[in-house]
Amino acid sequence: MKQNKVIEKEYSAIILAAGKSERMGFPKLSLKYDEKCIFIEHIIHEYLRFNCKEIILVVNVFGFEYLKNNKNKFPDNVQIVINKHPEWHRFYSLKIGAKNLSENKPTFIHNVDNPFVNPDVLKELSNNINKADYISPEFKGKGGHPFLISEKVIKEIAQTEEDQKHLKEFLNQYSRLKIKVDDEKILANINTLGEYNRYFKNN
Repeated sequence: MKQNKVIEKEYSAIILAAGKSERMGFPKLSLKYDEKCIFIEHIIHEYLRFNCKEIILVVNVFGFEYLKNNKNKFPDNVQIVINKHPEWHRFYSLKIGAKNLSENKPTFIHNVDNPFVNPDVLKELSNNINKADYISPEFKGKGGHPFLISEKVIKEIAQTEEDQKHLKEFLNQYSRLKIKVDDEKILANINTLGEYNRYFKNN
């Protein structure tokens, strides 16, 4: 008897880093992850290790200036997109990120204020992409990041005429599957130096 062949999908990632960082006072993407790299370098590296074919980094003007002034360089399949309206919040950042993808693929959505990328969590999400329109991780009943959205959803985000929508409300029209994971760091949300020191006391 023939076994069903598992079809391997290709994935993209959109990293949302256009927030104004008012409580931090400087771009969160520039926070030190370890001795070798900053948040954004680590996040991008991990998605490249997961073989994402295309990565879109959405930043505001200040984040872009930081990367330019510090001469941060990324591979050719990493594209930097400037959000000139960071006050329009996450949906707009996601929309312009989606519009700049060259192809519609299942896409990981990752916030820069959570620098932790667990390949096991990415694998769990990707293993379930055919079961719902978007897949999100859950730790002890609490939802976290990143989440994974299907080709259909990423296409409809890119085609949405409105710029200012509530992202959670928009996603509520689609089927969602929550995946329980054993990683508390999916709940991380670093917006202040105090929160940063909770995870990076020795940096």
